[in-house]
Amino acid sequence: MEKLLEAERAQLPPWFVIGFGAGIAAWFALGSPVAWNAFLFLAAGSSVLGFALAPGRAGRALGWFALAATLGCSLVWARAGWVAQPRLDRPVVTGVAATVESVEHLAARDTVRLLLKPGDAHLPPNVRISIDEDKFPGGIAPGAQIRVRARLAPPPPMALPGTYDFARDAWFNGIGAVGKSLGEVTVVRSAAPRGLDGVRERLRREISARLPESSAGIAIALVTGDQNAVGQGDADAMRRSGLTHLLSVSGLHIAAVVAFAMFLTLKLLALSETLALRLNLVLVAAAVAAAAGIGYTLLTGAQVPTVRSCVAALLILTGIALGRDAISIRLIATGALVVLVFRPEALAGPSFQMSFAAVTSIVALHSTSWARELLQRRDEGIIARTGRALLGIVATGLAVEIALMPLALYHFHRSGLYGVGANIVAIPLTTFVIMPLEAAALALDPLGIAAPFWWLCGASIDALLTLAHKVASARGAVALLSSMPTWAFAAMVVGGIWLCLWTTRVRLLGMIPVVLGAIGAALAPAPDLLITGDGRHLAVVEHGTPYILRDRAGDYVRSLLAEASGYDSDPDLLDGQPASDCSRDACVAALRKRNAEWRLLATRSAYRIDWQSITKACSQADIVVSDRRLPRACEPRWLKLDAEALARTGGLAIYLGARPWTDSVADRVGAHPWAQAAATPRSTRRARFPRDR
Repeated sequence: MEKLLEAERAQLPPWFVIGFGAGIAAWFALGSPVAWNAFLFLAAGSSVLGFALAPGRAGRALGWFALAATLGCSLVWARAGWVAQPRLDRPVVTGVAATVESVEHLAARDTVRLLLKPGDAHLPPNVRISIDEDKFPGGIAPGAQIRVRARLAPPPPMALPGTYDFARDAWFNGIGAVGKSLGEVTVVRSAAPRGLDGVRERLRREISARLPESSAGIAIALVTGDQNAVGQGDADAMRRSGLTHLLSVSGLHIAAVVAFAMFLTLKLLALSETLALRLNLVLVAAAVAAAAGIGYTLLTGAQVPTVRSCVAALLILTGIALGRDAISIRLIATGALVVLVFRPEALAGPSFQMSFAAVTSIVALHSTSWARELLQRRDEGIIARTGRALLGIVATGLAVEIALMPLALYHFHRSGLYGVGANIVAIPLTTFVIMPLEAAALALDPLGIAAPFWWLCGASIDALLTLAHKVASARGAVALLSSMPTWAFAAMVVGGIWLCLWTTRVRLLGMIPVVLGAIGAALAPAPDLLITGDGRHLAVVEHGTPYILRDRAGDYVRSLLAEASGYDSDPDLLDGQPASDCSRDACVAALRKRNAEWRLLATRSAYRIDWQSITKACSQADIVVSDRRLPRACEPRWLKLDAEALARTGGLAIYLGARPWTDSVADRVGAHPWAQAAATPRSTRRARFPRDR
């Protein structure tokens, strides 16, 4: 062990950051204060053991790693308490008089989203409200005061196990209620966008006026970091084709801005012989590039990938100014540590994970001896040089796709398979064509000579979107996975980190957990029944196809159930299927798995239920699902999931078989502070069951 650590001594510091992240991840993964305290006790004890008892470098490595894990878990636990804000405990319809904190235009949904600070002490201090675009009045910007009647509710928890947890993000962002406006919005005191918000708004309007709607959405995302302007169809195509990272301002965009600023500064300063002789032009250009990178980061909203990339760029520029090579795993670890110290909750989000996984895989690939020998530039003919460059692009793209696939499948249940080929064209097109043309168009627009640049920029973005739609619509473009066990995901992450951080042959041991995790993910069973936390929506999954309960389910619910089922299309209806019998008010369905059969009863209307009818129907069913509270006499043979039960469990994924089991949102969230209970609805009219017809 000592020989190994001595050979890898340059790689040990990044493991402190890994330990810090492991402590944060442990807090999110474990479900109760008892478990968190046990982890802290174990980590702190391991740290003391490593420093005090274990000799040599191995003991110190264990001590620092365990100390970092202790600090990470303590920090995120403390931050969860620091950011705590009052939260609405039940849905209400009320008038809201508030000051506008931020404005987001969601072009794909024809909606404007406002973050408000109400003046009413009975409401949470931060409320988010959505307003239809056609009802959005002028004069609303940060600082404006408005009055609006709205339906507010607590931040919704994840609808199904493993899906997006909005309640978690709302907790750390201090949002205590979300809702939608009812009626007109009254502007009490108008305001105009100021500062960076004003710059973003002016850029958004300028781009929208110069380019068609589809192209403008991409252009706005590249300049301001606001992806809400991208149409839903285009966003889906970019995601399916593996190009969605181009819309999230991160390393690619920061690198382009910094490199262009440094190159332009060097060339302009070199025109003056006096400046060239008296100044260190590289140092001056690095300072200008750093300012450009920081400015672009602030302009685009300082999101996690952008901050990470900006920190990395600043470290690289510092290395260049000092005459050293700063591109290394240590650089990435430093950027990650900066983000996690200030926003430890970012670790739980796919943005942080995918951003760092991509850049780490690139650096790790190019640090290997065979990659340096094969891809390093050398004095050779143009054909060989071009071929070597293309090989490098393909190898880099393949490494990134392999690194991101487990993350995409775990968080989004899907991953693009043709991303390598698409990125070979899309990355140079975005970096060397679209972004420079857009920058030139914006710079020359005040002079009235930007029309050719706007046209070329729009044509380039159209070419990018055409590529995305072609790749997305190709057969087999997307890999789907209904669910991935957490242990399998963790095994692949640990194995990937091990592969990337070590430099000797011991790194190959990381393939063991990667392979085991991949096998576990591939063999993971698909859920047979999905139920949302409110009990209104469910999907019976047969042979990979989800059959939903309600024909009026919205696009979001349909997409949610389809993704959780690993299905790449619109779900079918349960009504009319051979194994189901549905009335206007309820459905009875037979769920078959191997040689066993379960009888499902689900209500789907708000009518009052006759006591004798429901109790008899319950006694004949194995599973009963309802969005209302059912009488105690309703006793199915196995599982009763009415409003009262679902308030405790949240959304459910049910797996049938010889030993049926359930996975619930409550199990995933545990005792974290954003866990919440649902309200229990009631109804008054009588329902008709299929047997009544």
